[in-house]
Amino acid sequence: MDGIIAGIDVVTRELLLFAGAGLLIGGLDDLLVDLLYLVRRIGFRDAAPLCCDNLPPPTVSGRMIVFIPAWDEAEVIGAMLTTALARFDHADYRLYVGLYPNDPATIGAAADVAERDARVRLVIGGRNGPTTKADCLNSLWHALERDRNVEAFAVKAIVLHDAEDVVHPAELSVFDSLIEGRAVVQLPVLPLVVPGSRLVSGHYADEFSESHRKQLVVRTWIGAGMPLAGTGCAIAPAMLAEIAARRGGDPFDSTSLTEDYELGLRIAELGGEGLFARVTDTDGEIVAVRAFFPADLVASVRQKARWMTGIALVGWDRTGWGRPMALGDHWWRLRDRRGPLAMLVLAAAYLGLFADALAIVLHAVENVARPPIDAGLRWLFLANGLLLWWRLAVRMRFTGRTYGVREAFWSLPRFIVGNFVALAAAPRAMIRYLLILRGQPVMWDKTRHVFPDMAPPP
Repeated sequence: MDGIIAGIDVVTRELLLFAGAGLLIGGLDDLLVDLLYLVRRIGFRDAAPLCCDNLPPPTVSGRMIVFIPAWDEAEVIGAMLTTALARFDHADYRLYVGLYPNDPATIGAAADVAERDARVRLVIGGRNGPTTKADCLNSLWHALERDRNVEAFAVKAIVLHDAEDVVHPAELSVFDSLIEGRAVVQLPVLPLVVPGSRLVSGHYADEFSESHRKQLVVRTWIGAGMPLAGTGCAIAPAMLAEIAARRGGDPFDSTSLTEDYELGLRIAELGGEGLFARVTDTDGEIVAVRAFFPADLVASVRQKARWMTGIALVGWDRTGWGRPMALGDHWWRLRDRRGPLAMLVLAAAYLGLFADALAIVLHAVENVARPPIDAGLRWLFLANGLLLWWRLAVRMRFTGRTYGVREAFWSLPRFIVGNFVALAAAPRAMIRYLLILRGQPVMWDKTRHVFPDMAPPP
């Protein structure tokens, strides 16, 4: 038994040392983002916040085009289109809905709305689904080009939305103003907390609160390419046309799992200016996209695995390190790709804690003194403890600013839930990545969506 206990002590020490070093590196990396955010806040504290009342009026006219790709979305597409038509406060827009010939239920639900409103244009692709979201978007692009040639209308911006989104009434007006002189404008995405799933669905609210209130702000400030969220973003048609010309006619890469992420980086590489816009409406509410995210663990793990595969693994192969000597961009792409390694560190931490607990029990049962903890490890644990405290405080702060005090306190247990989801997603992502390397075709790995039915802002 003494040999077993000694072996567990060694394993515990090595696991905690590896995990402690990895957590320290990651914690300092996150701390640097926080410090840059504070520096920017202090430096721009006198700048007037953007609001609908002080946006410059548009000087160039043109139709706002909204792309909505839809595969197996019969349960939500009708409500989404009806709500968007009722909410959008803009004089000239058209909704292009991408559909598949082997998805009659979604076609029927979208057609019911299109029959009542000429601003809805149904585009049924030539291939059976599911292909990829990017492939569906390409079908919409080509349909728009055909319509422009026939009807000779000008396009001001192309807006991307998902079939489950609740749009803000002022969204198109904001894009109409801010897209001038820019290649892309991204609005915040605010996940709605699903009733009865505060822990699973709510952890998206915490993550997006930090990402879209802090991380994207810092990322664009230091000159790194701005990845798109795949929804709530407006792209200048000239930029999409340029990308399409460089890619043989298709602006969206149909072989990509995360075409939105890659498109944002590609726009930055081509010199296109991007803006992450936090704009308040006349009631003081953020102009943002709101939607329900996965409410159960299985769906959440699938979604996080797709993101991890597309951004951290396949995305690394596809996008490289970007512009030469763009240190800010290199740093942030490294942050994008740290997910699999971070999950390895996190797994080691949890295993180390379990091994430590087991060692404590065995030492007590056998009445054997535990070996002393090295002074270096003590300092490492102390530093990580302080960084964890800071991380949780920052998470609570950003969640609270977006969703209120109650959700801020819920963000603490959701921090653990988010770790569990990411840990479960990592092996799935790695397996899928290996299958793609072996030639498996990329397909639309989507989850079942629920429409909030005119959900109010949180």
